[in-house]
Amino acid sequence: MSQLSLNPRKIVVLSGAGISAPSGLATFRDAGGIWSKYRIEDVATPEAWAKNPGLVLEFYNARRAQAAAALPNDGHRAIAALESRFEVVVITQNVDDLHERGGSNRVIHLHGELSKARSTIDPLLIQEIGGAPIRLGDRCRRGGQLRPHIVWFGEEIHRFGEAVEEIRSAGRVLVVGTSLAVFPAAGLVKFARADAEKVLVDLDASNAPSGFRPLRGSADKVLPALANQWLGDPAQSSTRSDIEFQQSQQKPQALPARETNGESVGRRGTEA
Repeated sequence: MSQLSLNPRKIVVLSGAGISAPSGLATFRDAGGIWSKYRIEDVATPEAWAKNPGLVLEFYNARRAQAAAALPNDGHRAIAALESRFEVVVITQNVDDLHERGGSNRVIHLHGELSKARSTIDPLLIQEIGGAPIRLGDRCRRGGQLRPHIVWFGEEIHRFGEAVEEIRSAGRVLVVGTSLAVFPAAGLVKFARADAEKVLVDLDASNAPSGFRPLRGSADKVLPALANQWLGDPAQSSTRSDIEFQQSQQKPQALPARETNGESVGRRGTEA
C-alpha cells in the first residue's frame, strides 16, 4: 500500500452496537444481547437461509421494525456535529441507519443495512425498503427472491478496502461502542497511524488498543463532551479532565464477559 499523508482535519469513527444501545437497540454479545436469545446458526448464515428462509426473514423483519422505530441519540448527533469543522467518515459495524438519521453524511456500512433488500440471484440488485418486511415471494425485477442486505457469517464484508484507506489517512480515530471482538472489522484499528490522535469510548474501555486513550461510559453521554472539545467550542467545550470527571460520576456497571470470534480476515465474524 502507498503511504498516505496524515490529514489533521479528518476524523474516522469506527462504531459498534454500543452507540445504538442508548436508542433502545439491543447489543449482540453482552449478557441479554441478541446472540443470547438466538442461535447464530439458525438466523445469520447462508446455511440458515437455505434451510429455513422464513425464520431468517422473521428475525430480520423484527429487527428492521425495531431499528426503524428507534431514534438517533446524542452520540450519533455529536458525531454528525463534527462535520461542521472536520471531514468525518463513519465506518460502522451497525446495520441500522441511525448515523444517517443523526446527520452523518459519509457512512460506510461494513455489515450491510437493514433498510435495504437485495436479490438472491444478482447481488448488485439492491433496493431501499425502509422499515417494511421482506416476505417469501417478494422478488427483484429479475425474478429472484429478496433477502436482507446483511453480511452473514462466512460472507465477505462490504467496503473493507475503502475503510482501510480512510483510516490510514485520519488525523483522529474514534472507536465507539464496540468490543473489538468481531473480525475483520476489529482489525481496522491496526491501520490507524501512530501519530494520529486515537480515542476509544465504551462501557468497558479496558479493551482499548495500544495507543488509544480510553474513555469509559455510554456513547450518548461521553461523545457530546468529546465533540465539543474537538470543535473547540469556548462556551461548551469540555477539557479532558472534565470528561474524566463525568466518567467518575457514572455508576459502575457489572461488565459481562466478552466473547471472541476469530473469523478469517476478509470474512465476517458478525454482530448482525
